[in-house]
Amino acid sequence: MSDHYYTNKPQAESKPRHWTFDLLGYTFSFETDSGVFSKSEVDFGSRVLIDTFEMPAIAGAVFDVGCGYGPIGLSLAKAHPERAVWMMDINERAVALAQKNAQVNGVQNVRIFVSDGLSAVAEDIQAAAILTNPPIRAGKETIFRFYDEAYDKLMPSGELWVVIQKKQGAPSTVNYLEEKYETVDIVEKKKGYWIVRAKK
Repeated sequence: MSDHYYTNKPQAESKPRHWTFDLLGYTFSFETDSGVFSKSEVDFGSRVLIDTFEMPAIAGAVFDVGCGYGPIGLSLAKAHPERAVWMMDINERAVALAQKNAQVNGVQNVRIFVSDGLSAVAEDIQAAAILTNPPIRAGKETIFRFYDEAYDKLMPSGELWVVIQKKQGAPSTVNYLEEKYETVDIVEKKKGYWIVRAKK
């Protein structure tokens, strides 16, 4: 079985690889490695989330929770240089790659750090928007904890954006978010992937 990417220190032997990918009109050079999510290309779900996301009207930082090697956060930071983008992941190898990829691609308006969900974000810090392609392998309990932590970290009228496959729990995600958030919309459906926006 391949190494679980939702882990602090992946045990898989490091085998770095490099490739380029176009996101939001920019060509990115990415370095990836064993033990990180979707190491061969930007996964389809993340691409749909990147293309569908709309920056909220309110000012403030954007958080990418479970950032992996960085495609979501780095592309949004590149496209919106006026916004601070905070990128976090439990996986130390993924965070190191995201930091390297930010540097290689000249993206400076980012903070990238190790965090299990949003646990490493200071109590008084809030975001205008939080995006996540949640770690399905980590289980529903972990994913729902992400949603709860996101609610606490969002400013009033802030938005949580989630990409999740229908067969991997999109309907239960919508039901859960509807219990907590002010409004919940399914903004896009593409090839079994749902983009869900929940507004605080």
